[in-house]
Amino acid sequence: MFEAEPVNDPKGWKIFLRNHWKLFLVMIGVAVVAFIWSILVYLWFVGQAQLTGMVPTTLGLWSMGHLVTFLLNLLFWMVLLVGLPLIVVGVVGWLWWRRLPLEERAKYRFFRNRSRRSDGGNAISFLVFIAFLIKVYVDGNWNVAFGTWTFDYLVYSMLTAFIWVIAIMAIPAAIGLIWWLSRRGR
Repeated sequence: MFEAEPVNDPKGWKIFLRNHWKLFLVMIGVAVVAFIWSILVYLWFVGQAQLTGMVPTTLGLWSMGHLVTFLLNLLFWMVLLVGLPLIVVGVVGWLWWRRLPLEERAKYRFFRNRSRRSDGGNAISFLVFIAFLIKVYVDGNWNVAFGTWTFDYLVYSMLTAFIWVIAIMAIPAAIGLIWWLSRRGR
């Protein structure tokens, strides 16, 4: 199948907007509605979480169990009520894009060279948070209100979690480095 070579025109966005300005207005409208809808879903869930007793109304009475339960339930409802409709809209947009003639699609070169991420995508922060959750659970502070925690406990627990993650990552890295150095010497 013939694939048209993208034209290296820096005005790809301008050409697209000139030809499809109505669709662009629809895209802006969808983005605004999705943003407002996500705020409304969030506010609805916060009210329901307090009303049903999932979380205390006073923030000082929250525990790690409350926080994790709240975040997981919030994620579920956001995916269900905001994410799935946006996926449907994205599929409709993709189908519209695929129906454009190949020559017209080739005119719209929106992005120049693709760059590769090199920052790890914040995986370290996520792993440190998971290690922190494990540390709080092991210490027996899972259902203890945050208001009773000392600042020292929070700081030292985060530092311990960070050291755990670094140690877990450093051991395989050291083994790999030793293996690579031993193979390089041959």
